[in-house]
Amino acid sequence: MDASAWIAVVREDGEAAGYLEPVTSDYDVVQPRSVLGHVAGEQSGYLAGEDLQCERVISKLIKPRKLKYAPGALSGPLAILEVSPHGIMVADALLVKALAPSEKAIVSWPDVEHCHEPAVSGP
Repeated sequence: MDASAWIAVVREDGEAAGYLEPVTSDYDVVQPRSVLGHVAGEQSGYLAGEDLQCERVISKLIKPRKLKYAPGALSGPLAILEVSPHGIMVADALLVKALAPSEKAIVSWPDVEHCHEPAVSGP
């Protein structure tokens, strides 16, 4: 799936809230997607989709995650450090909380084909 036509939804504080994927060529109908590229609600009109994304809470990213195929140092609970077009950077959640050095890993995204589902999963 080509994500190049997706429109980023940015909250007033500058935080990326997600994306709107056009379903119709005029963006009259869009598919809201999370910052991870996964479907985040029903298809809707552009403004309704934008409002939905702005109301979404980033707290879902704050919860510890696990990698399905993790190297030993990253087999426990992980914290998401950064989400960017280059991937999702994760590290040991307990070490991050303690501000201690930790091995980091990059998980590719957006995983719109769910190739890695649930490579990064919730508790």
